[in-house]
Amino acid sequence: MNDDRDRPADAEADGAPDIWSALRQSTAARIGLGRAGNAIPIGEVLKFQQAHAVARDAVHAALDIDALRAALAPFETRVVSSRVDDRPTYLRRPDLGRLLAEDDEAALAASAGDGYDIVFVIGDGLSSSAVQRHAAPVLHACRAALSDWSIAPVVIARQARVAIADPIGAALRARISVILIGERPGLTVSDSLGLYMTFGPRPGRRDSERNCISNVHRRGGQSYEQAARTLAWLARESVRLGLSGVNLKDDLPAEALDAAVATPRITD
Repeated sequence: MNDDRDRPADAEADGAPDIWSALRQSTAARIGLGRAGNAIPIGEVLKFQQAHAVARDAVHAALDIDALRAALAPFETRVVSSRVDDRPTYLRRPDLGRLLAEDDEAALAASAGDGYDIVFVIGDGLSSSAVQRHAAPVLHACRAALSDWSIAPVVIARQARVAIADPIGAALRARISVILIGERPGLTVSDSLGLYMTFGPRPGRRDSERNCISNVHRRGGQSYEQAARTLAWLARESVRLGLSGVNLKDDLPAEALDAAVATPRITD
């Protein structure tokens, strides 16, 4: 009786070459896993279960706000909440995660002064691990790329969805809002960070009015510097054209990845 345990899917006999090995070098997809009888080898089953557990942890783990604020120094920070009190409600009611708590909205508006060119919001989203690992270094890179812009205090939003940046941006009178948020984790990458930029943020903005830079992480994703340079270019184009979203094409020239062109502070 032949023993097929842990045999590659393409193997015809013992010692046959694994034709999948070269393909595995260019993709994180689970391909050519082999078989054990009529099932997947136990090693691959355990790897899948581990990846699933890591993805679940990314969704449910609480964001360490104190550690994040320390990593953001010397940025000034504010901490706000959506209208969600707990994680189970957040997962069931995405509409409430888009709304800013009324007291926090009033406090931000009272500190807005003359407004800002841009406000960065950090939202835990669906992967607090992505935010914990990547938000601070991305923001430091963004500040370097937009050194001539006035930047509002960084707002850390708990139990947040993307659209919470709209009332935050409006309260702070920011010309542009950018939310850095944990993307929905997968079985390959559980800590991917997304950046969503909106020109003229205000409640009621549609998703089609935003630009997204996604897949920011250290395992084959966009680098921090690349994400920051792309954002800086989009932000400058957004101000020049007076819009964001589907009508703002990501026609980023190659030279823009090397250095951003300076733009004076925006004034009314």
